[in-house]
Order: sequence, then structure tokens, then C-alpha cells
Amino acid sequence: MNHISAASQEAKALILEAMGKLVADGTFPSEPLPAFNIEIPADRAHGDFAANVAMVSAKALHMPPRKIAEAIEGQLQLEGSSFDKVEIAGPGFMNFYLGQHWYSGVIENIAAEQDAYGKSDIGKGQRVLVEFVSANPTGPMHVGNARGGAIGDSLSSVLQAAGYETEREFYINDAGNQIEKFGKSLSLRYLQLCSEKGQAVYQSAASTEDVCKQIYGENGNTADFPMPEDVYLGQDIIAHAKNFYDVNGDSFAASPEEERKKALTEFALPKNIQGLKDDLAQYRIHYDTWFPESSLHQNGSVAKIIQQLKDSGYTYEKEGALWFKAEELGADKDFVIVRSNGIPTYVVPDIAYHYNKLVTRGFDRAIDILGADHHGYVPRLKAALTALGVDASRLTVVLMQMVAVMRDGQPVKQSKRSGKALTLVTLLEDIPVDAARFFFNLREANSHFEFDLDLAVEKSSSNPVYYVQYAHARICSLIRNLEESGVKLPAAAETDLSVLSSAPERELIRQLALLPAEVESAAKLLDPSRLTKYSVDLAAQFHKFYDACKVRDAETPALRDARLLLCAAARQTLGNVLAVLKVTAPEKM
Repeated sequence: MNHISAASQEAKALILEAMGKLVADGTFPSEPLPAFNIEIPADRAHGDFAANVAMVSAKALHMPPRKIAEAIEGQLQLEGSSFDKVEIAGPGFMNFYLGQHWYSGVIENIAAEQDAYGKSDIGKGQRVLVEFVSANPTGPMHVGNARGGAIGDSLSSVLQAAGYETEREFYINDAGNQIEKFGKSLSLRYLQLCSEKGQAVYQSAASTEDVCKQIYGENGNTADFPMPEDVYLGQDIIAHAKNFYDVNGDSFAASPEEERKKALTEFALPKNIQGLKDDLAQYRIHYDTWFPESSLHQNGSVAKIIQQLKDSGYTYEKEGALWFKAEELGADKDFVIVRSNGIPTYVVPDIAYHYNKLVTRGFDRAIDILGADHHGYVPRLKAALTALGVDASRLTVVLMQMVAVMRDGQPVKQSKRSGKALTLVTLLEDIPVDAARFFFNLREANSHFEFDLDLAVEKSSSNPVYYVQYAHARICSLIRNLEESGVKLPAAAETDLSVLSSAPERELIRQLALLPAEVESAAKLLDPSRLTKYSVDLAAQFHKFYDACKVRDAETPALRDARLLLCAAARQTLGNVLAVLKVTAPEKM
């Protein structure tokens, strides 16, 4: 249950009911009233909710705001409501104060809902596809992919918690220029192994690493075997060529180049894709679908989209190429969709892919997590969808800024433990998965972020993930120790929760009550960082409560039991938030 939203709506209903009475008895004229807001004040001294109804109604009612507020207050029926008093402040703000019944209800609700607490149904009946990472399968994932993975996976969980039918998808770029470059790189490395020097080294080397060092040097480019600029020089390419040679020897050395590249690509690409799956699984990411770009070429979708764009009337020919009239549909400039040589540009499969998402497979909404360098690409893609008769607002693109990984205050280029270039895998060699997932969600996707590796492994309150996990473990330890001493966790229905009336207790309960609203906001804003911030605030509020209020040695057994239930509610809520983020909630630390 969203207690905050329910209380806000209740305050609004009480005001409208009171104003109806005032119109009926002639105190207020029968005039249309402007919309008014119910807000949570920044300063709790101004109540739990504040209404500006008196100020916005002054002109329509021809009365001073404070007089309006006083009239409304006189007609409010608070008995049986969530509020125990209303105060008028300043020029006419109406400040509502929650009653004890509301605070008790929050704890009772958490005890009843357990793992479901915080979830919502605002997305019920809507199918959403979230595409994220979609790293180039020609090499390992970099740190930017690590941020995109944490954000995309957590956002998917947030949407599921908000009731959306959500699927995760990885788009495999297994066609186009990068695959051509991949095949060329593999072919050159393979031919180097088949050369006279390569053969000699291969026969004497003890390992793939030895082959790499002796033939290719430290940077993969030696005088004996110079490499062109348009190839991949990574050690993974060399390893694939070596492994292919282990199986096939030099049997492809004399084959036509295209046949050789095809054989090497078909050998190496599935291994790379499986590597991506394995690495992402280590990162706790599992996709519903791995969608290959090549399928769009093979099943005719790319050709069909080109024809549909022609039929839309938004194309024209220029210098032998087929252009799309993107400017007419809001993009910055027109662009080529088919080159003069008849080959479609890279954007055409992307258009076909998004058409497949929204039309062929019928998702209500498609969400892409992309790097900020794609900002110019988005309006062009939306323009093409519009031309195809698709409501482009159904596509939402979350643009993600780059991340700077820091150690000792300096940018980091390689893993400290392995000494290798910093990739997703080497990052997880240096820090726990919990820290990576939590840290990458500390800021909104569109904000620049410095990932402090030293802080991520620090066991102190300065480390936000440690701070939150410690709060959860602290509560588990408290409940466990009390149970060992014979004090069992009481049932909410049998506990007098009205004794929880102190400021630290009420502040903690208010923080607990915010979770459903935070989940809904995170889903609407596509911003899972709201939940990491919420969990840190909740942990801080619990530590304040625990330092101020005794639990084991409470003044009375009744107060002890009520506080124990409050602790259990905090534990449940922290656990639920961490579960959405796929961060562990330890019981001991």
C-alpha cells in the first residue's frame, strides 16, 4: 500500500468535502475552483502535508486566503481519518498532521505484505521491453557497459515492481561493419600463424600467451607482422586465431579470403557471445531474449522496412543514394538509408529492430539504455518510426553519461589485481558485485559519475552500500539475539503499536512509508537511483532511531515489542529495496 499517496488523497478529499459544505451554506460562492496542491513540507515542523488551497482560491472566492483556510478548518471532519490535527500557517497554508493510527498502519501493512511491500500496480497491463548493454560482440565489455548493465537491469526490476510486464533484451550486433572488421582481424592473425615464422613459434611455444608474445609483441603489432589501422588488435583476437589453428591447422590458409573470414567468424563469434552471457551472469544479469541483428537481414525485415519507408513518401534519391526526409519529421537533418552501392546504412537494421519491438512483437513501450553519444541518433530513429505509422512516444531512450573509474584520486585504466585493461570482468576482480551494482546506480543515468574503487571496498559508513547492508545486518543481529534470549518477534495484530510516538520512531516510520511512492517515481522517471538514495536515507534513519531508542532494554515489554516490530519492518523494507537492485542483504557482517 502507498500510505503517503493515500494520506495525500485523503487530505484533498477532506478539504473538498469541507468546501462543499461551505458552498452549500452560502459561506463560499458557487464558483469553479482552481487546482490546488498537497505537498510534503521540507520542514517537518510545518506538518506532514501542506495544502495551498486557500491561496489559489482567494481570487475565485473573493476572500483573504487566511479567512478561507479558517473557514475550511472549521468544517473538516478529522475523526476516523489519518490526521489528528490541522494548523493554519503564514498567509493561509493548511498543515495536516498524521495521527498515531496512520503510523501503526504502516507497520501493520509491512508485516502483512512482507516481500510484496513497496510494489505497485501502476503499470498493470502494459508490456515493456528494456534493451541495455548490447555491447559489440567482437570484444569484452568495458566499464561503460558495466554502468549500463547495472542501470538497465535495476530499471527493469523497478518496472516489474511497479506492475509492468517487463522483458530484458540484448541486441547482438552480429552484422555490418564491425563484424567485417572482426573477420578481417581474425583472418590476418590466422595467416600470421600459418606463415613460416608463425609455424616455428607455434611448434615451440608452451601456451597461447607465448605465441602472442613471440609473434606479435606486447602491442600486437610488430615489424614482422604489421597490422593495418582498420582491425582489432586485442589479445582476444589472437587467442581466437590460435584456437582456430589448433582445430584446423593451416587448411584455410589457401582458401578465398571471404571463405576464410566466414569460417573464422563462425568459430569465434559464438564464443564471444557466450562470453558476454557468462560475464553478465556473473553481474547478476539474465536476459529474456538475445536478439541477433543478422536475423533482420535473413528474414527480409531490412528490405521490407526500406520499401515501407519508400511507400511512406518520406524518401528521395540523391547522387545515387536513397535518403530519408528526417527534417520534415523533427530530426536535425536528412540521412542516407541506402548507399549508392545498394548497401543499407547501419541505421536501417535499427529502424527494423524497433519496428519489430513495437509492431511485430507488440510491446506497448520500448526503452533503450544508450550512451550519451547517441543523442543525435534518437530523433532520427523516432522520425523513421513516425514515417512508418508508429507512435514514436512509445520509444524512450535513456541517455547515459560516461563513468570515470578512480583510485587514489586518479583515473584508472587497468585492474589492480590482474593488471589487465579495465573491463567489466576485471572490475569485478577488484570489487564485489554488490558494490558495482549499487555504485553504478548512485546517480541518474544522465549525470557524469566518478566510481571510487577505494571507497567501494571500504568497510565504513562512508561506503553507501556497506552502510545500507550494515543496517540490515544490524537489525538481523538484534532480532536473532533477542530470540536467543527468549523474546520472539510478536505478531502485529497482537501488539500495541500506539506506543511508538517519539520523534525518532515516527521519522523512521515515515521513511518506511515512502517506499511504494519511491518505486512508482523511479518507474515513472526511469531512474533506479531513487532507490539507492532511498535505501541510504532509510539506513540513516534506522541508525538514528536505534541510537536514540532502546529495544532490548526498553522501558516496558509493550514498548520493546512495538520497537521490535518497527525494527522488523525496517529490515523487511531494506531487504525489499536491495532485492530490486539485486544487491545482497546480509544477515551478518
